[in-house]
Amino acid sequence: QVQLVESGGGSVQAGGSLKLSCVVSELNFPDCSVAWYRHFPNDQRELVARISAESSTFYADSVKGRFAVSRDNSRNTVSLHMNSLKPADTAVYYCKVDQIGDIKYAYWGDGTQVTVSA
Repeated sequence: QVQLVESGGGSVQAGGSLKLSCVVSELNFPDCSVAWYRHFPNDQRELVARISAESSTFYADSVKGRFAVSRDNSRNTVSLHMNSLKPADTAVYYCKVDQIGDIKYAYWGDGTQVTVSA
């Protein structure tokens, strides 16, 4: 059974850092492209970052220069390093396998809460 398990969320003060991890199982992970999304309390959703199977990266303008996405194929893990956190970063963060090879998919994790206080 395909599973994506996020971890690393929590509460932090503004200016702090957190590292989120997403462990993917039952997929050929080196072929997976993985995205991080966040859902805000107002129900809006934003694509935060993405890393392709070839390790090409994308970042939303709102996090450029503060967040970094990386992957470790030996551990089937994608990480999101979040620095200089702001209260506006408060959201539930989800990872998603959105592509395997050339084929689009949509496997989601259950999310992890990030709360940034002023």
